[in-house]
Amino acid sequence: MKFVRWLLGRIILFFDFITTPRGVKRDAQLQAEIDAKTQNLSLYQFKACPFCVKVRRAMKRNSLNIELRDAKTEGIHRETLAAEGGKVKVPCLRIEQDDKVTWLYESNDIIAFLENEVAKAA
Repeated sequence: MKFVRWLLGRIILFFDFITTPRGVKRDAQLQAEIDAKTQNLSLYQFKACPFCVKVRRAMKRNSLNIELRDAKTEGIHRETLAAEGGKVKVPCLRIEQDDKVTWLYESNDIIAFLENEVAKAA
């Protein structure tokens, strides 16, 4: 079963690589404003998870520069996700605003937040 998961993960990553979407081209000032909004965002993810790939593709399509944290291979991120987020479930977007941290799970919810709250800045 482990081999099947590994193989499927590689197939997902291959197709993601060959079909990577193009990012949005924005005015430099507008992109800087959006980059400022993404500074306090972190995406906890597994590299080959199909739902994580879906969120990363949305980030690429919207030209969002969000820190990626691998919760599978890097123990510190996995521990943080479990301790602060409440569960080890990916994808999970960590949103830090006004000294308050919110953990957003579910790929569709994350994409909706990114497209409606972050990408439509200014």
